[in-house]
Amino acid sequence: MLENAMRPRMTVEDFVRKWGRSSLGESQGSHEHFIDLCHVLAEMPPAEADPSATDYCFEKAVAKTDRRPGRADVWKRGCFAWEYKGPGRNLDEAYAQLQRYAPALANPPLLIVSDMARIRVYTNWTNAVTVTHEIGLRDLLDPDRRDILKWAFSDPERLRPGQTRAMLTEDVAARFATLAARMVARGHDRWTVAHFLMRLVFCMFAEDIGLLGKGLFTRLLDEAAHDPADFAALAEQLFRSMKNGGRLGFEKVDWFNGGLFEDAGALPLDGDDLAIVREAARLDWSEIDPTIMGTLFERGLSPERRRALAREVVRRDRDGRSKGAVGVYYTPEPTIMKLVEPIITRPLRREWAAARDRITALLGQGCGAPAARPGVPRRAGTL
Repeated sequence: MLENAMRPRMTVEDFVRKWGRSSLGESQGSHEHFIDLCHVLAEMPPAEADPSATDYCFEKAVAKTDRRPGRADVWKRGCFAWEYKGPGRNLDEAYAQLQRYAPALANPPLLIVSDMARIRVYTNWTNAVTVTHEIGLRDLLDPDRRDILKWAFSDPERLRPGQTRAMLTEDVAARFATLAARMVARGHDRWTVAHFLMRLVFCMFAEDIGLLGKGLFTRLLDEAAHDPADFAALAEQLFRSMKNGGRLGFEKVDWFNGGLFEDAGALPLDGDDLAIVREAARLDWSEIDPTIMGTLFERGLSPERRRALAREVVRRDRDGRSKGAVGVYYTPEPTIMKLVEPIITRPLRREWAAARDRITALLGQGCGAPAARPGVPRRAGTL
């Protein structure tokens, strides 16, 4: 009996044929598509595997990160959350939706989206680099591609990425340290090099989170690769646009405040330098710890320059006596949070809790008309 239950009840060829012809929308076809896929993978659909819908079900009710109610199309505890969209719809939006659901779903290790012609599997382990597996309809004919989905149901650990965010960040920092050493060896000042590399890193972050035009910085690097002598002029045009807001060719560039691009100058890069930067730009910078900026800052300074800056920030009392110096060293985030959490975050949370209780009490008293007026909340939220 068990052997029959685990045997595929639909061939992969039948699945590809059926859904290749289908034009059903999300609400019309998503449940049937998922059940058919279960049959192809020899996995039990939700109602068979978990009649109580405790750990595996369709339409799992959730509270989004903004506390509004929502529903995940399919959820299997410890394995995945799955969101469907209609044919040809934007799967990036579906993924963003699942990310908002994930905390309420016990942060499943996999987030999966599909428009019934494509299935995209995103790994979701904490502190690990996100790996994306995209599987088209005909890709399912490949047993190795089917295994990815099979493991999603039965053994998600096999899809755990081998590289953590910390490892990726260290790797990128090492690449830029190599680049910095090459530039200093050619006679550039360490401080200038560190500042310049921070601007390059910032452009990569900005590009990957959508603050720069799609692929704008990567395209600039690709163009410069044809003639590295053009890089500095191209980079200066970009930095100047980021300083004030404007255009780079036909591309609109927003204004970036904070002073990082106050000086639009760029250092020259040779062909080997550009190869390092282009390889780094192809990485997913949303997965890289922003503390790399501090690493570059620290590594870019010589010991002599660090000591000079420390002397510059010595504070003196009215008698002229030294009250202490601040060294120029990069402090990792976990160390910072050990101070921030008890000194800043916890007191603020206590203050907010007390204020929330007072607001709730006032609203509960009726206090005239405020709670009765449209748009005035009856409950205070949480921080």
